[in-house]
Amino acid sequence: MRTVDHHPLRVVIPGGSGQVGNILARRFHSKGDSVTVLSRTTFLAPWRMVAWNGVNLRSWVHELEKADVVINLSGRSVNCRYNSANRREILESRVQSTRVIGEALDRVAHPPRLWLNASTATIYPHTFDRPMDEFSGALGGSEPDAPSTWRFSIEVAKRWEECFFAASTPNTRKIALRSAMTMSPGHEGIFDVLLRLVRFGFGGAWGSGKQFVSWIHTTDFVRAIDYLIAHEELEGCVNIAAPGPLPNSEFMSILRKAWGRNFGLPAAKWMLELGALFLRTESELILKSRRVVPGLLLTSGFQFQYPDWPSAAQNLVQQWRLRGPTRSAAVSFLPDQVLPRT
Repeated sequence: MRTVDHHPLRVVIPGGSGQVGNILARRFHSKGDSVTVLSRTTFLAPWRMVAWNGVNLRSWVHELEKADVVINLSGRSVNCRYNSANRREILESRVQSTRVIGEALDRVAHPPRLWLNASTATIYPHTFDRPMDEFSGALGGSEPDAPSTWRFSIEVAKRWEECFFAASTPNTRKIALRSAMTMSPGHEGIFDVLLRLVRFGFGGAWGSGKQFVSWIHTTDFVRAIDYLIAHEELEGCVNIAAPGPLPNSEFMSILRKAWGRNFGLPAAKWMLELGALFLRTESELILKSRRVVPGLLLTSGFQFQYPDWPSAAQNLVQQWRLRGPTRSAAVSFLPDQVLPRT
């Protein structure tokens, strides 16, 4: 097993200008690693920014020469209505960027030892009865109690992974990151949205409240990435999720308790459907039951710092309170504060 502390890493992050990309770039940069972010829009950052469009082989290919790790996070946001144009962009942005990275790795003389490619825990079915791991979990798309529109996300995930594993990279280990929602105390992320609902009294159950929520604390997310880099025997599909998924009603109740609020107004399914239409997004993002567990990480010995939602929610709320309700964009590049577990 190679240790990540042996020498500074050269890390390239295509599509790394979003929230998760910034989290990872901050992490590697703070450890003294060399970080290059490939992005359609470049901006001032503490690390190197290089323009790319995720479609064509251009000068950015040279950034992969002698890199240690490439982490592809490219893909149009799924937080939109699934009309024909958005569906096309969602699929093409993922498949094209993955394909062109595979082509680029075939062109460089010294390709990265590891290619981590974003995927999603949504690839698993809408299920309540059993947890889904990498060993026995089924792929979704045929469950009878899920709306047909939900099958689109699963088909995208399947095509995404098929393109990734089809790339010929004999000298590069490959891992598809089937990630659950990453809970970060930073603003503009999913946790900030959830906490805002709680703060304003709307933190009750969504729909039936029985749908499972899969999540991972941002600390464990970056630790899991470090772990996958260090453990060269691991490859294939890896669930990046905490081992404690739980029903939405419990999830929101625990978050309310962490904030110090006893009550939250629930939202009926029809209200969520109407709200999704008004906000130009899809109700799948909040109504699909994702009961995903990290089988490979656990069996290989990875230890979660925040395996359960109560401890994670309490820590995230503490960090959010320290940051305050607003902050400037420049602060977004500061390392996350790590508070002791309580």
